Amino acid sequence: MSPGEPSSGRRPRLTPAVADVRRAVRGVLVGLAAADAGARPLVLVALSGGADSLALAAATAFEASRAGLRAGATVVDHALQEGSAAVADRAAARARALGLDPVTVVRVRVHGAGGPEAAARAARYEALEQDRVARGAVAVLLAHTLDDQAETVLLGLARGSGTGSLAGMATWTGSLARPLLGVRRATTRQACRDAGLEPWDDPHNLDPAYARVRVRERVLPVLERELGPGIAEALARTALAAREDGEALDRFAEELAEELVEHAEAGLSLPVAALVSNPPALRQRLIRLAVSSEFGVSLTRAQTLEVARLATDWHGQGAVYLPGVRAERDGGLLVLRAAG
Repeated sequence: MSPGEPSSGRRPRLTPAVADVRRAVRGVLVGLAAADAGARPLVLVALSGGADSLALAAATAFEASRAGLRAGATVVDHALQEGSAAVADRAAARARALGLDPVTVVRVRVHGAGGPEAAARAARYEALEQDRVARGAVAVLLAHTLDDQAETVLLGLARGSGTGSLAGMATWTGSLARPLLGVRRATTRQACRDAGLEPWDDPHNLDPAYARVRVRERVLPVLERELGPGIAEALARTALAAREDGEALDRFAEELAEELVEHAEAGLSLPVAALVSNPPALRQRLIRLAVSSEFGVSLTRAQTLEVARLATDWHGQGAVYLPGVRAERDGGLLVLRAAG
C-alpha cells in the first residue's frame, strides 16, 4: 500500500469533514479554471505532511480534474530538524499516492533577520514561487486554516500594528491561495482520519519558544474558557471586516492621490488643506501611498504621524528625515523629496 492511500485500500467515504475541505478547495479551483478556460492549468499544493496540508492535498487531488485543472505539490525541506529530509520525502510519497503530479521536494537554507519563524517563512515562500514559475503553475495553494487566521489576528493585536495586521491573511496574495481560511483545524485532522491518511506532527508546533504556539496552546484556550466558545470564529470575522474596511480606504486613498499629488523637483507635493480636511485614516494612507509609490519606502505608523504633523500641527518645525526621504512644509504644500 502506498503511503498516501487510505488504510482500507478503498476509496474513502465522503464524511462531513472531507466534504467541508473539498467544498472549500472547489471554490478556489473553479475560479482558477474559469480564468484559464480550456488550458488545463497546473496548481501546486504546498505540502508539509501535516494534517492541514495533507487534507488540502487530498481535496485538491479529488477536485482538480473535475474543475479542469492539473494538480501537483511542492514539499519544502527547511532542514531545521534532524530527519527533516525523510519527513519531506514521506510527504512527497503521499502526494504521489494521492495522484498529484508533478511533485517536487525543494531543500532550502534558512537564514536572515527577523527570527527563525520569519526566516523560514521567507525561505519557504521563495522556494514555492521558484517552483511555481519553473513548473508553469498558475497558483500555489497554502493550508492556512481558520485557526491560523485567529492566531494571526491575536498576534497582530498584541503588536499594535493596526488594521493591516488585524485583517489577517487574505484568501489571495499574488499567486498564493488559501482555500481553508474558513475551515477549522479540527476539521482537517478529521478529514485525514476519515481518508485513512496519517499526518506528520511538527514538533515545532508544540514548542512554546514560538509566539504563535503560545497563542495556540495558552492564550486561545483561556479566551474560550473565560469568554465562551466561538472565539476563533469571531477573530476570523474580525479579520474579514478589517480587510474589507482597509481595502475600501486604500481605494479611496488611491483616488485621492490621483487628484492631489503633484510632482515636484526630485519628489512630489501634497496640498496641506486637503490633508487636514480628510480624516486621519485617509490622510495617513495618502502619505504612506505617496512615499511608497514615489520612493519605494514603507513608513511605520510613527513615521507617518510625524510627517502628518507637518500639516496638522504646524508651528514652524523643520524637515522630517525618513529613510531616503525628506519631508518638509513649504507654504501650503507638504513636499516630499529624495534625501541627498
